[in-house]
Amino acid sequence: MPGAGRRVGPGAPLSRSRLEHAVTASSADSAGGAQGRADAAAARDKRDKTSRDKAARDRAAELMAAVRAVESGERSAAEFFAEPEPAPRRATPAARPAPALGARPPAGGPVAVPAGVTALLAGGGAPEALGPRVVEVLGEGAEEVLRADPWHLLAVPGVRPEQADGFARALLGEECGPGDERRTRALVVWLLERAALAGHTVLTPESLAGELARYAVPDPDEAVREAVDSGTVLAFEDLPDPGAAGDGTGAAEGAADGAEGERPVRLLLGLDRYALAEEGLAEGLARLSSTFTPPGGEEAERWEAAAAGAPSPSAAELIRAAARSGLVVHTGGEAARAEPAALVAAARSLGLRAYAAAHGEDGRRRLAEALGAGDAGEDGGGPDPAAVTVDGLLAGLEGPGRDEEGACALDLLAVLDAPQLDTERAAALVEALPDGARLVLSGDPLLLGAAGPGQVLADLLAARVCPQVVSRTPDPGPIGELVSGIGIGELNEVAAPGREVVIVPVRDAGEAVHRTVQLVADSVPRALGVPAERTQVITPGHGGAAGTRVLNAALKERLNPGPGRFGGFDPGDRVVHSPAPGRATPGTVVSADAEGLRLECAGRTVTVPRERVADTVRHGWALTAHQAVGTRWPAVVVVLPGDAVPALNRAWVYTAFSRGERHLSVVHGVEQALPRAVAEVPAPERTTRLRTLLRAQAAAQAPGAAG
Repeated sequence: MPGAGRRVGPGAPLSRSRLEHAVTASSADSAGGAQGRADAAAARDKRDKTSRDKAARDRAAELMAAVRAVESGERSAAEFFAEPEPAPRRATPAARPAPALGARPPAGGPVAVPAGVTALLAGGGAPEALGPRVVEVLGEGAEEVLRADPWHLLAVPGVRPEQADGFARALLGEECGPGDERRTRALVVWLLERAALAGHTVLTPESLAGELARYAVPDPDEAVREAVDSGTVLAFEDLPDPGAAGDGTGAAEGAADGAEGERPVRLLLGLDRYALAEEGLAEGLARLSSTFTPPGGEEAERWEAAAAGAPSPSAAELIRAAARSGLVVHTGGEAARAEPAALVAAARSLGLRAYAAAHGEDGRRRLAEALGAGDAGEDGGGPDPAAVTVDGLLAGLEGPGRDEEGACALDLLAVLDAPQLDTERAAALVEALPDGARLVLSGDPLLLGAAGPGQVLADLLAARVCPQVVSRTPDPGPIGELVSGIGIGELNEVAAPGREVVIVPVRDAGEAVHRTVQLVADSVPRALGVPAERTQVITPGHGGAAGTRVLNAALKERLNPGPGRFGGFDPGDRVVHSPAPGRATPGTVVSADAEGLRLECAGRTVTVPRERVADTVRHGWALTAHQAVGTRWPAVVVVLPGDAVPALNRAWVYTAFSRGERHLSVVHGVEQALPRAVAEVPAPERTTRLRTLLRAQAAAQAPGAAG
């Protein structure tokens, strides 16, 4: 697949006609003359820069796991900074990604804000409370940075373009204009970061220019070109997915018949951070595939015997696929989680160092239950050591630890909840695996995707570069039947003799809030024996007349009234802790002191510094579906007020309705919009490069491929 996913250097023309000309003519014209020599020199410069940058990326990735541990409160900042240098890591082609989107550097206490920064913010009309975040993002030289370019303020989390514009006007006066290159560059980066929060790793020039126009940029197309020329963003050539309009089955055929040269090439724009992550992930997955050696002889017979003894046909199919391949994709619903658990158990019985990783602590708990009490640990108690969380594995707090080369000391890793892996975490995980290890990515592709950029499982499925095992194990009971229908676009009535599914119609948002509190505090505990603290409310958004803010206020007043003396929280409050976007952990407030707010999250004590409470802790009786994904509760109440209609799609409904283990109540105020969303509204598409990169890697490794 020549040229697939390749970068376009600074100065690349972005107009449609010139781009098409460049794509068709570049291979013919680049071989000779001054232009060819210039291209060769540019390529050498690029290789040199890549070599210099790699060392820095390597060190950053080694620190990533420790950063996550400090953010979660499981380790102190002092311990982090006192760590010795890690053991040298083997060289591999996988790029190491930057820390998770929105993550902040670890801090041992309140950030010291220089007086000059405080005065500058005041002079620009910005609140003094913004100071710590400005220093965290821009560093000790924040004052000089902002005086030279006030729009750097837009890099600070929570700052919007109109606020950065006001700050710039206050500092620059008449020099400030909507077409200022400093402004347009900052807007381009801000828009791409915001797109990453929606799951995109790249955008097309047209969509980026369209967004710039909404912020009064006089010449959006020129602003995009200038951003590429200045190196603010990177440009990539990408082949459109030939199976995007259907089921993806045409992907492999398109790559095999050489027809990609006849398809139009589209240009994509992205930030270096996500480019490194996607390229590193594709190269890392290719490394696992190429360094894996299938078993033979007696070892192959032992794998076949393990498959023959599997608890289900789908588990047997997965065991056989993992025996023969270093990379396998497995899909299925909640009941299908037993299949990767069976694989891990089988691999351990064969003497392999096998582990299974879940998205969060609740998923790890359910995984440990699936693995069974027989592997509870050397001391006979505690959670199964084979069941870990992804973050715990990366931080070295769970699982096998690292070998002398810095890789995880394991032979097989099954990752459940794979749809919740964003590109950066997936790249870090793959890079942590040793050569020759087996990786199984398992999950339900119908769930909402990762909160960060990328769609790793979906891209792997579309690329078709490894074996795929589709579970045939259905989810049981009325809730399983209901959710299975939603997955194929049908909202069916199901028999629920044990009141497993209850529909509660409401007329307006006020009635929705009232009935929700009644269900959680009275009806569900009385009728089903599920206490209020084990019932979770899920609603589409934080705002609105029946969003999480209003629902949490009403539920707190009924279930744990108090003055909120600890930054709005009281002991006993249910909360959700989100140290970074996409990492939402339910918990309970225990206490507070000078160090911060103390939470109990899945049996662990987490201390949130005072200055981070407002940004990272919310009340958690009511969550959004994005916060709830990866966790299940005995009873769930899904609230659908009338203003929720724009947020509804099939993936949202599928995710929210499938969070209940024993009971689901639907507070229903959207009438026919619910079946319409299930039947007609798919989840929004994400724009990524991973599937193209995966196909390019597969083509390069194919027998007979040019060296």
